[in-house]
Amino acid sequence: MTDTNKNLFNLDELSGYKVSENYNDVRGWDVKDANNRIIGKVDHLLVNKTAERVVYLDVEGDTTLIEDGHKTYQNRVNTGVHEFLNKEGENHLIIPIGMVIIDEKNKLVNTNQIDSSTFVKAKRFKKGDVIDFEYELNLLRHYSGDNTIHSSNSVDGFYDREEFNNTFHHRDLE
Repeated sequence: MTDTNKNLFNLDELSGYKVSENYNDVRGWDVKDANNRIIGKVDHLLVNKTAERVVYLDVEGDTTLIEDGHKTYQNRVNTGVHEFLNKEGENHLIIPIGMVIIDEKNKLVNTNQIDSSTFVKAKRFKKGDVIDFEYELNLLRHYSGDNTIHSSNSVDGFYDREEFNNTFHHRDLE
């Protein structure tokens, strides 16, 4: 991923931005998939400055999720190409804020729309990598199964999609 046209920023990087006291700061909370399996922990909140709101959760993947991803490639030689999707150290992924439900009582983030097998097959990145728009498009296509999402889509209006509609919006940032 490249640093050209940086689109997403960690909330911590932006002076004057913070989670409003009326909303939960979910950093450090466990993330559960549609099958109630812990897939990781929220590391950062990712903001699009143009949209003026949190649009993704940056999740550090659980080690079992990463290990399951490597098992995917332990098939017989005659079943096809054997290459790892993710390199060592690539243990982060993003989840659109509209695809999660915040469980304030249990301090959990639930992803009822995505199961662990989908997360296992997702392309991950290293902590601190710049996330380019192409990665966002590919991951959203992967999560939603929507093949109409392709590189001809532009950033303009992208975060108006249902996948980004949640309680984290511009009023949440002070």
